[in-house]
Amino acid sequence: MTANEETIQKFYSAFSKSDTKTMFKFYAPNIKFMDPIFGSLIGMDVLSMWSMLISKSKGKMEIVVSDIKADDFIGSAQWIATYTYSATNRKVVNIVTANFQFKDGLIFKHTDNFDIWKWSQQALGFIGVLFGWTGFMQQKIQDKALLSLKKYKTTISKHNSNTSVQ
Repeated sequence: MTANEETIQKFYSAFSKSDTKTMFKFYAPNIKFMDPIFGSLIGMDVLSMWSMLISKSKGKMEIVVSDIKADDFIGSAQWIATYTYSATNRKVVNIVTANFQFKDGLIFKHTDNFDIWKWSQQALGFIGVLFGWTGFMQQKIQDKALLSLKKYKTTISKHNSNTSVQ
């Protein structure tokens, strides 16, 4: 197993344990992330996204990773996330292909690819079946995800400022 394959394995092992502190150790400070739901995120927004998703799952997200491959510069993995989508209380089994770029032993670019229409069918039910394939619905999903991330960051920021004052 290459060093970067180990990095991917350890990243997903930490993810499966809801251990964001360890997950973040494998990312470069200016990490660039992209997926069909959140679009492009950079740096702290990526860390906040993972924290929010883990928080919303309340420790009930199952992560299974396989087919890890990496050399000194690039890597990939397949992973499956099984969880309950909090907005609709519907079960989602999301099959994801992840691609990574490495620099100085850290992940500096992480791209997750999955079928957003299949995701929307599971997460949103009938509405996802009818409209999840449309650009309009996919944009609404992304807008809602980014708004949720913004609210989460505001809540965390307020919580941190309240606890640091005392």
